[in-house]
Amino acid sequence: MADLVSREDREGWTLLTLNRPDKLNALTVGMFRELRRHVIELRDDDAVRCVVLRGAGKCFSAGHDLSAIAEGEDPPSPGWHSETLRMMEKLPKPVIAAVHGHCYTGALEVALAADFILTADNARFGDTHAKWALTPVWGMSQRLPRRVGAATAKRLMFTAGTIGADEAVRIGLTEYAVPFERFDAEIEALARSITANSPFSHAAAKRLLEATDGGPLDAGLQWEVMESEGHGPDMHERIAAFTTRPRSE
Repeated sequence: MADLVSREDREGWTLLTLNRPDKLNALTVGMFRELRRHVIELRDDDAVRCVVLRGAGKCFSAGHDLSAIAEGEDPPSPGWHSETLRMMEKLPKPVIAAVHGHCYTGALEVALAADFILTADNARFGDTHAKWALTPVWGMSQRLPRRVGAATAKRLMFTAGTIGADEAVRIGLTEYAVPFERFDAEIEALARSITANSPFSHAAAKRLLEATDGGPLDAGLQWEVMESEGHGPDMHERIAAFTTRPRSE
């Protein structure tokens, strides 16, 4: 039986793939269980400097499996899905959601738990909780307004409508969009550009941003100075490599 979330280790980075393409990668407890396992394993894997999460087949994910909701899911504990996404969000390395095709509701909550979203030009996003008389419990009410602002979050949540890649970029939901035929190449290039930099700096920056998010500017500036983690073990090597390289480079 194929993994519901597959892992492929590449040169310095890992690709996690939601792998229920016959069901448009609709999210189940089983998928979250496998995602959680991967997150735990990746947390202390120093060989991995960047994580990319995407979907197999036609889309990232159509969202929480409605059949599973109707039948009554049995997660290990209340808040377990949200806790899993928080664990992914706090990985000490960059996490990118690479979205093509559908990314609705629960799937959008998953993508929002990444550090940022890269999108193909065929992507569509939406929050349909209100369409089904549901309320968010995986983080939508907290992460969406932080990403796009409260009014835009309310518009998306109240209308239950969908938006395309260009609108997602315009409102700041995603960083940028590329043509679908270039999507795989862009994922590779983006991951390589991240892994080329210091994993120490990435981890320290994530902790700094997490600690000061939403706080007063002066408090954040003070935290940045007083709680600085200094420089990483690779600083001297990196500077030396730059200062001694041939000028023709």
